[in-house]
Amino acid sequence: MKNLMTLIIFFVGLNLIGQKIQPSEVKQLMKKVADWQIENHDNLKYRAQNKRLSRGKHDMLDWTNGALYIGMSKWASMTDNEKYYKWLKEIGEAHDYKLHMRDGYFARVFHADDHAVGQTYFHLYRKYKDEKMIKPTINQFDFILYHPSKTKMDWKSPFHQNRWNWCDALFMSPPLWVMLYNHTKNTKYIDFMVKEWKASTNHLFDKEENLYYRDGSYFDKLDNGTKIFWARGNGWAFAGLTNVMDELNPNHKDYSYFLNLYKKIAKKLLEIQTPQGHWAMSLLGQKFYPTPETSGSSFFIFGLAWGINNGILDKSTYGSAVEKGWKAMISHVNSEGMLTYVQPIGAEPGEAYPDKTEVYGVGAFLCAGSEMYKLYGGK
Repeated sequence: MKNLMTLIIFFVGLNLIGQKIQPSEVKQLMKKVADWQIENHDNLKYRAQNKRLSRGKHDMLDWTNGALYIGMSKWASMTDNEKYYKWLKEIGEAHDYKLHMRDGYFARVFHADDHAVGQTYFHLYRKYKDEKMIKPTINQFDFILYHPSKTKMDWKSPFHQNRWNWCDALFMSPPLWVMLYNHTKNTKYIDFMVKEWKASTNHLFDKEENLYYRDGSYFDKLDNGTKIFWARGNGWAFAGLTNVMDELNPNHKDYSYFLNLYKKIAKKLLEIQTPQGHWAMSLLGQKFYPTPETSGSSFFIFGLAWGINNGILDKSTYGSAVEKGWKAMISHVNSEGMLTYVQPIGAEPGEAYPDKTEVYGVGAFLCAGSEMYKLYGGK
């Protein structure tokens, strides 16, 4: 049955490859996916007693939703319909624009997962110019600056996740530091980000494969004889790198560092893309993980398409791979608008299913769509 499903996916992908996609079709599909997610989001009812949004599968400010909001912010900026900004704004207002809180207080001031939602607050601030939208984030990040964590990057160190010692963290927190720098013009924010990014990369980046280990616990592990480079973890890292570069002025003294890293990863992604267009859940183990996975692959497509759109990657080299990847992703949106084959929460390669989705996968898909729209000629 599994082999049959793989064959069906392959031939659907082949059929789509020959079709020319219009930018209007990208927007239509993004709208369908965004609308389905909003309609099926399980946190939208207010608690009468305290006016906070109720908790469903995930806390509204959890990293899972934080990734969704980043993609939804990109979609909101593409449409004339105010409902998407309104939806995001209601979430921020219901939580006083604070970063993720646990049990009513900041239990994890340093933890990157709890910073992700702050990127959406900045997107909202740029539209509405309301300082209250970003003030709590600035206050918390100033606390981090004046009380930096001194823990080691080692996965077994005490309080180890107070620093970016897992590659997912590079999506959650670093772009927000650049946003603060752009807002305040204070170099302390960008200097901190660069220092911590380099520390994380020195710890997790495999210079032979040009990919990130998810965390230090995977350094000596093999899966069917191959090193374990988790697709979604690398998707998070590549999308985080893309968002950092998108915020950072190309004339900044540290831009070349990120550009060099970006090009190395992009070249590797081109080499290991599957014939079907997606990337295997274990990036070097295609034959062991034939099932498609849309959250990691969507973030790869987002980053690669961004590179073409910004003149960093050569379209003649990367264009067909990006298009093949996007057509693979849209083949996994069902008739209702649900993005399927999103791997459940985890930290390593696993399973994904044709009847399952997750909010962070939708966020990744909307990010990818925002750049594919431009790539296909949308304005």
